[in-house]
Amino acid sequence: MDDESQESRESAVFVFEHHVRDDEIDALGHVNNLAYLKWMQSAAMAHSSACGWTTERYLESGAGWVVRSHKIEYFNSALANDRIIVRTWVAGFKKVTSLRRYKIFRGIDETLLAEAETNWAFIGFEHRVPRRISQEVIDDFRRFQSDLK
Repeated sequence: MDDESQESRESAVFVFEHHVRDDEIDALGHVNNLAYLKWMQSAAMAHSSACGWTTERYLESGAGWVVRSHKIEYFNSALANDRIIVRTWVAGFKKVTSLRRYKIFRGIDETLLAEAETNWAFIGFEHRVPRRISQEVIDDFRRFQSDLK
């Protein structure tokens, strides 16, 4: 079994779409690298919301996610007016961290633009220290996977 198939079992693949905006194009005529980070964060937030964990719910619970690290490998350039497809999934949960993976494609021809991952840490908002990921959060992400089957 390849890595993606094995990892996708932890959390179903969530699809996020975005149309490249003019302000995302740099002096070289392609999408600036920072835009990819924004797409990744937007996809992660949309996936979390689809699992029932909106920003408001995290605030009410007193805990949520912060980024520990990002890794991005670029393969092709995104250009003005491209429709971008970000496929993302949770590759796994540990006590206080979660690894999320991404594949970013050009929509018109499915050209792979980048592969990426974010290591997220779960923290309590009051003291800004790591907190064990609640079973409720884990279950809701896993339930999203089950609902897609």
